[in-house]
Amino acid sequence: MATNFYFSQKVRSEQKLYEDIVIEALKTYGQDVYYLPRDIVNEDKILGDDPVSSFNSSYKVEMYIENTEGFDGEGDLFTRFGVEIRDEATFIVSRRRWEQTIQRYDNEITVSRPAEGDVIYLPLSKSFFQISHVEHEQPFYQLSNLPVYKLRCQLFEYTGEQMDTGVDVLDNLEGAYAYKYILSLNNLSAASFKVGETITSPSGDTTMRGEVVKFSDSDNKLHVIHAGADDGKYHTFVDSATVTGLTTNATGVITLVVEDNQLSQNEQNTDFSTGADFIDFSESNPFGDVSNN
Repeated sequence: MATNFYFSQKVRSEQKLYEDIVIEALKTYGQDVYYLPRDIVNEDKILGDDPVSSFNSSYKVEMYIENTEGFDGEGDLFTRFGVEIRDEATFIVSRRRWEQTIQRYDNEITVSRPAEGDVIYLPLSKSFFQISHVEHEQPFYQLSNLPVYKLRCQLFEYTGEQMDTGVDVLDNLEGAYAYKYILSLNNLSAASFKVGETITSPSGDTTMRGEVVKFSDSDNKLHVIHAGADDGKYHTFVDSATVTGLTTNATGVITLVVEDNQLSQNEQNTDFSTGADFIDFSESNPFGDVSNN
């Protein structure tokens, strides 16, 4: 026997009212977050990874954090090498607000829903979370409708992605944790290097390029990230070579090259490692037992 045609759960006015109530609740109890879509640059078709992906835009939207008693996940994981923070969180966003704010006709979003691999920045805790799964059927067809997405996320570990969203609080992640070259210069020109510009420098038969994140005129040190050679092979900056800024035309001669790897700092164990030395390196075997076995 068919269902009673005098009653229907698909009344559009009721569905819209339900969505309006959901949106109002998210605006009342939610948090303003930034949504950063991941731009795939060169995907590895075998491993499904994109080591040179980038984030070139951000969108502000309200989301509700489903976790009420703290973040999920393994939390603070203590190991013999330090402590890692493995927080997880579930964000709820309205489908309609997603379409209005993020999936608009005038931006570069091409997918019809939030995508795994995209990143959410939560100003409340100053944390970046990466989407690991998008649940689109909870609550399960209330009024034959699906008003929200549930985004299951884990703490984002930065691995050198380009951050060019135009929002300083987001782009600062790149300058803090990207693999960096610090070039000491002399014979500087009158023009100064500008943050964000591309610099070039000869290295053997090829040319090195990189992005300026800092220039300290007090000690003439140039901080460069995303460095690479034009031939696609591994090269590094060399002493006595000239560095040229492509925007300012500033120049200088390299006297010292220092590599600064901050990726290990992304484990967020700085406070712990400086506040408590739990490994005694005076022992001949600090990782063994008391008898050095």
